[in-house]
Amino acid sequence: MDKFELVIGNKNYSSWSLRPWLVLKHLGVAFNETRIVLYVQGSRKEMLRHAGSGKVPVLKHGALSVWDSLAICEYLAERFPDARLWPESVAERAEARSLSAEMHSGFTNIRNAMPFNCRARDRHVTRTTEVDAEIKRVEDIWNGCRARHQTQGPWLFGRFTIADAMYAPIALRFVTYSVELTGPAREYMDTVEIHPPVQEWIAAGREEQEVIESSEVGK
Repeated sequence: MDKFELVIGNKNYSSWSLRPWLVLKHLGVAFNETRIVLYVQGSRKEMLRHAGSGKVPVLKHGALSVWDSLAICEYLAERFPDARLWPESVAERAEARSLSAEMHSGFTNIRNAMPFNCRARDRHVTRTTEVDAEIKRVEDIWNGCRARHQTQGPWLFGRFTIADAMYAPIALRFVTYSVELTGPAREYMDTVEIHPPVQEWIAAGREEQEVIESSEVGK
């Protein structure tokens, strides 16, 4: 099998890059990592070399390029069916895909108010009612999934799935901006934060020298 190459942005700031990276780490497959520094002269030109979208992440596999986090995760699920990156039952698969798509296209108020900045801690931002409503929605999702699957493992559907990769950046946002959660949702946030690949990603983010001022908020 051709080796995978994952093209990503700055680890400290690129939440979309984290998602397929976590899936690749979960699979345990070898892959090369190409990091493009974002928002500097030449970065878009460099990204366009890898995909016409001009964005990261991009998964390259032989002559094939797959872009967009969720599309990459779906491709990996097809290539590694034994890894069961989606839940096994039809109903749970449908729910996991719905939750992943909701994350993919939604929660824009959280994204705008709380830029991804995984090395930062103790940040506080002004929270609007719209932001609080989205936080409550995430909390309800996590509490509901954990209540139904708590005996099967620590992840949303018991074992790690693509849904966990999709929600991991939100969990790290909540850590960065000191968002208080209750019940199983709080436990799930801790599960994400202490997950060894997540810790590896955060450690690499701390080593980066670049600073994107627009993502340094809540000081």
